[in-house]
Amino acid sequence: MAAWWILPAAYALDRLVGDPRWLPHPVVGMGKAISAIEVAIRRLVQPRRYRVAGLLLPLLVVGGSFALTWAALRLLAMVNPWLAAVAEAAFIATTIAAKGLRDAGMEVCGHLRRGDLPAARRSLSMIVGRDTADLQPPEVVRGAVETVAENIVDAVVSPLFFALIGGAPLAMAYRAVNTLDSMVGYKNDKYIHLGWASARLDDIANYIPARLTALLLIAASWCLRLDPKGAWSAVRRDASAHPSPNSGYPESAVAGSLGIRLGGENSYHGVTSFRAYMGDKKRELEPEDIPRTAKLMFLVSGVFVLIGTSIWIGINGMIWV
Repeated sequence: MAAWWILPAAYALDRLVGDPRWLPHPVVGMGKAISAIEVAIRRLVQPRRYRVAGLLLPLLVVGGSFALTWAALRLLAMVNPWLAAVAEAAFIATTIAAKGLRDAGMEVCGHLRRGDLPAARRSLSMIVGRDTADLQPPEVVRGAVETVAENIVDAVVSPLFFALIGGAPLAMAYRAVNTLDSMVGYKNDKYIHLGWASARLDDIANYIPARLTALLLIAASWCLRLDPKGAWSAVRRDASAHPSPNSGYPESAVAGSLGIRLGGENSYHGVTSFRAYMGDKKRELEPEDIPRTAKLMFLVSGVFVLIGTSIWIGINGMIWV
């Protein structure tokens, strides 16, 4: 990043504007590129070579996202450095989804507050992969809380983390990694070989941010007068039991903070599976747990931006000295 204010500006832009549907979004382009490359691989490569071909997806999509963003900023810098700085903030903002995540969760919460369970189920189905048609209110709340909690890492802290390290090009590269994982990073017959590299890269990319997020959530729990001891206990005991090497950290921290239990049985296309419990069931889930989780997310992300900006200023100050 060229200036200290770029990261705070990017975060503020996402908080204020989010991702307007009328505005073209880089993730849409990434998705189209991934689909086109996948079609080409399946057409040109024999199935027995899919595991090797799976390396092409992150190389082309992640590398291409980094290169295109870097080139665009370089060209803008030749015209005007301020123009490049503003563009960099805008690019980083597109990799963050704090407002969109909060809005999606609050849409579910709003329906539950009004007693409109069918509408809450429909809204939840837009942000989770599980079957929602028969879920009762506590399970609808659980789905929304789990989604917001998990995505504190993927949609907020991780892109901010990589933006702090490598500016918009690295933040955009991370978003490409995350998009790849969401499209091809599945352990099913279709993607077990073609998507393995994308899934593994996503695990690696989120490793440090997930654990930083858990620590920040524990601190945020103390600030919001929730249960930091419960959060710490849940992270230590439950985080590693999650099927994802990273998602268990924010989910267990949120569960411990709120005194609720996440995890349990989920149904996917009619097939029931069990996910390890996160936290202790000190009370029943309620709709207000969704905005509580959103408050934790905003406090964590705001603190991360503050700390990250301070580190940036400190390091650059030392360099200039």
